[in-house]
Amino acid sequence: MHKPPLRQAKTIDNVFNSAFWHLSQQDFTVNEIRQKLERKTENQQWIDTVIKKLIDDGFLKSDLQFAIRFSESCFFNEMGAAAIKQKLKKRGLKEADIQQAIEQVAHEQNIDEDRLAVSRLNNSFQTFANTTKEKLYQQMTNKGFSRAQVDKALAQHPAKASLKTKLEVKAEKADLTKEIIKLYKKGKGKSVILQELKQRLIDVSEFNDKLYQLEANGEVDFFESCKQQLSKKKYDMNCHKGRAKAYAYLYRKGFSSDEINEAFNAA
Repeated sequence: MHKPPLRQAKTIDNVFNSAFWHLSQQDFTVNEIRQKLERKTENQQWIDTVIKKLIDDGFLKSDLQFAIRFSESCFFNEMGAAAIKQKLKKRGLKEADIQQAIEQVAHEQNIDEDRLAVSRLNNSFQTFANTTKEKLYQQMTNKGFSRAQVDKALAQHPAKASLKTKLEVKAEKADLTKEIIKLYKKGKGKSVILQELKQRLIDVSEFNDKLYQLEANGEVDFFESCKQQLSKKKYDMNCHKGRAKAYAYLYRKGFSSDEINEAFNAA
């Protein structure tokens, strides 16, 4: 649904009233107010007059004053300089005004971003029960802190030892038996299955016991699986070169020499 056209200003007082209404809602930059007033009237002289009067009377801040006020608010809310810069750039402010404002506020308020990162981290995360290391770093960097600053803050957190990566959290929830079967069904041999489980940080201390049980009840048969994997390929088993390629392929899949040789004999 299209918005109805904005009622156009008939006098400069209408332009003033529009500007005052917008500024009563929140702070705007000079350019943002100009854009809003240009929807109200095409009379650039009225707009210039209103904006100058608003700045002179202190109702509208210059870009530098806006950046200073904005930076003060962001630092108070434990936001780092990088995020402040990004937000001010999106508001259309010049790099010089942004840099000057941040440096001025940081100096006047004695801002230490390392301490700010510590405070932000401690206030946001009393524990790490409901997050992962990746999410924590993403949230902190979104708030303007560098990875080095997050590292320092995390090193001081009392619960730092409990913070886990996404991979570690997933590994803790994994069922070893089910994971073995999944990889086995993908045509992988014992050594590759073990390697992949280790790479995924899954506890493999009971790997041999679980595998023995699966083989005993017939759920896993690597000799048969090796034969099936070989049958899917079209190696020439009547020549040395073909057999060498087949052997290398099956070995890379994780099958043992005994399993490969039996598959060759059955081919």
